[in-house]
Amino acid sequence: MTSARTLTTAACAAALALTVPAAALAVPRSPAAVAPAAGRSLPTRMADTGGGSQLITAHAPDLRSTTGTVSWWQRYGGRWHRVGTAPARFGANGLVDGASREQGTSTTPTGLYDLPFAFGVAEAPAGTKVPYRPVRDSSWWCQDNASSSYNRWVDPRPRDCAAKEAEHLADYPTQYSRALVIGFNYHRPVRGRGAGIFLHVNGRGATAGCVSVPARAMARIVAWVKPAARPHIAIGTDSGRTAVTRY
Repeated sequence: MTSARTLTTAACAAALALTVPAAALAVPRSPAAVAPAAGRSLPTRMADTGGGSQLITAHAPDLRSTTGTVSWWQRYGGRWHRVGTAPARFGANGLVDGASREQGTSTTPTGLYDLPFAFGVAEAPAGTKVPYRPVRDSSWWCQDNASSSYNRWVDPRPRDCAAKEAEHLADYPTQYSRALVIGFNYHRPVRGRGAGIFLHVNGRGATAGCVSVPARAMARIVAWVKPAARPHIAIGTDSGRTAVTRY
């Protein structure tokens, strides 16, 4: 989420109405069910994959796009193998280079990021290994630029983080039924750059800056991510200066 005020305090996934055909929500059940990528696999064409053996790619046709594709990849036997793929939604105002992004713009930041932890209103899927925080009524994500807790999960919300500048996570039981924190502006937060960028379950349409996927895909991803594999997510476009392959 970019700002609690963005899009009349809508959650990342609830910005615009968008209909997705039921057929587009199908998610393969195993690596064997996924058609091989044409030519070299996407990870092998990237400048950096984070150094681990798990990678999520989220790419859109261009910076103005609000839809695209998320795929998750596993490296074994010296090669990258696509484990699954799902339709994705991006910010209501498209994507923007993460290095120049501004808070409150409803844009999804491009770049390569780690995945610090998961959270959710629903229980963690069976087999989950990534740290998973249950969302309670006291759980918030602080987006207050004046707070010492800027761009952090807080439970309970501290006094220096204004409620109007924070996201009450329990208010979004659909979108945040399960989510992964994307490490954009997380480890060394820059004020005004943006807070609360997640990979989460689809809401009604385009997001306020997050990446979203169907619920079944999100459950599979959360159960699949393993901290020991140093998972990362690469967000970008199909071509141009923000092409996912440059990350």
